[in-house]
Amino acid sequence: MFVQPLDVLKAFSEEPPPLDFVWHGFLAGTVGALVSPGGTGKSWWALQAAVAVAAGPEHEEADLLELRPHGGGPVVYIAAEDPPEVLHHRLHALGAHFSPATRELIAERLTIYCTLGVQFFVDDDVCLSALIERGTGARLIVLDTISRLHGQSENDNSAMAQLLSRLEHVAQITGAALLYVHHTTKAAGREHVTDQQAARGASALVDNARYCCWMRRLREDEAQKMGLQERERYLMWGVSKCNYAAFPEDRLLERTKGGVLRPATLTVFADGRATL
Repeated sequence: MFVQPLDVLKAFSEEPPPLDFVWHGFLAGTVGALVSPGGTGKSWWALQAAVAVAAGPEHEEADLLELRPHGGGPVVYIAAEDPPEVLHHRLHALGAHFSPATRELIAERLTIYCTLGVQFFVDDDVCLSALIERGTGARLIVLDTISRLHGQSENDNSAMAQLLSRLEHVAQITGAALLYVHHTTKAAGREHVTDQQAARGASALVDNARYCCWMRRLREDEAQKMGLQERERYLMWGVSKCNYAAFPEDRLLERTKGGVLRPATLTVFADGRATL
């Protein structure tokens, strides 16, 4: 079976509907990646993004990353790396920032499946069907981390291209934006590399994604220039691939109480010095 062709004449003559972004640059029905060295805080970021989308733009208090989600809705989060106890701690820390009504709304819309120790592989047809069933109607699906959710060699470009095709199938069938979390190479982590090629494994893992964001620790020279004494508390976040919108500016994040990530605002002076 082949796909139906696009009606070119109709596309010429009819005004297209607006693009449906889940947040800036990340289009519903497509696949995106968050790539970062181990231990940076990418699972925290992914969980906070999930919470923000579940709450929606009407509940700004839940948007601790200041992603400005475009509409809210159900979110499915597959936590394949962390145990339920750790997720409980993180959710408890996040909940301290929300009103009771916002907590209830997020709890209604956010479904988290902990698959640590369970062989749930999206390259298995039964598991893929289960993901589609649970993700149908969702605004966002998060896979954290992708390396724990397939049984292929991540250095095999053909296998990873097929894996990404399966994820694209999930996104298209469910209508959700699908974000997967992935590690960088150890060398990229040491050298603070943030482009697409920093991702571990085959290039298809990020080349085939339509959106790719990254996180990294601050370099010592950056921390000194910003006047930051506790460098380990701060991270940089940015976007390395944004196929359908303008690139946003890189953002400084701070680990706050409980591990919650918040944007940190810098004041930059004429001589190049900066301070919080």
